Amino acid sequence: MPLRLEPTPTFRHLLADAKRTQVGMWVCSGSPVVAEICATSGLDWLLIDAEHSPNGLEAISAQLIAVHGNGAVAVVRPPVGDQVGIKQLLDLGAQNLLIPMVDTAEQAEQLVSFMRYPPRGVRGVGSALARASRWNRIENYLERAEETVSLTVQIETTLAVENVAAIAAVDGVDALFIGPSDLAASMGLLGQQDHPDVVAAALHCIAAIKAAGKKVGINAFAPATAKAYIEAGVDFILVGADVAMLARSSEALAATYITGNEHAVDSY
Repeated sequence: MPLRLEPTPTFRHLLADAKRTQVGMWVCSGSPVVAEICATSGLDWLLIDAEHSPNGLEAISAQLIAVHGNGAVAVVRPPVGDQVGIKQLLDLGAQNLLIPMVDTAEQAEQLVSFMRYPPRGVRGVGSALARASRWNRIENYLERAEETVSLTVQIETTLAVENVAAIAAVDGVDALFIGPSDLAASMGLLGQQDHPDVVAAALHCIAAIKAAGKKVGINAFAPATAKAYIEAGVDFILVGADVAMLARSSEALAATYITGNEHAVDSY
C-alpha cells in the first residue's frame, strides 16, 4: 500500500512563524550537491535561481530533491513569470516561486492566477503525473493545492517602486522581494546598489509593504547594508551566493599559497 503524504510547509509558513529575519543565500551553480551542502548549513532558506544561472527543469528538480528535508526552505526563481513555465515548476514540486520584474498590480494578479487551479486561476491540471502531488500520494491535492504553494514577486524597477503599495495589496501575493541591483540600473545607477538613492527607494518599499501587511525581503551582500535592512525590519534576506563564495575563496587560496610560495623561494 503506498504511503499517504502531507505537503511540506511553504515559504509563507516559514515567514509567518519566524521570530527573526530569515537569512538565506543564492544557489546558482546548478549542482544538487552544492544545494544539499547549503541546505544543511543552518541557513533558513535558499533561492535556486534560473534567471541568471544554468538551471533547467531537470537541474531544478534534482536540487529540490537534494534540499528537501535538509533544513532550509527552497524558493525557485524562473527566468520570467509565464504561465507555462510556472505550471512546469509547480508540477515538478517547486512549492515556492519568486518571480522577477513585477512592475504592476495587474502583472501580480496574473501571476496569482497562474498559481491557482480553476475556477480561481488557470493552472493546468496534471498533478497526478507529477512530483507536486507526490504522484497522487497527497490526498485531495487539487483541492488543497493553494495551501502547498507560495508566491513572492520581485520589485526591481522605478515603476515597481511607484506601484509597490498596489502590488502588495494583491490577494495571493505572499511576499515581495526587493532587488537593489536591477533597481539601481533602473535609476541610472548601474552597479551602485548601495547608493543612498537606491537605499532610500528600498526603505520606502519596505515601509509600504509592511504597511500593507505583507512580508518583505531584500538582497544585500555587503554586511553593513544587510544589517541596515535587517534593522529596518525586513522579514527575509539573501546575503551570499554559492558561486560567489567559491570564486572568492578559491582566489584567496591562490593569493595565500602561490604568492607565499614565491616569497619562500625568494627568501632562499
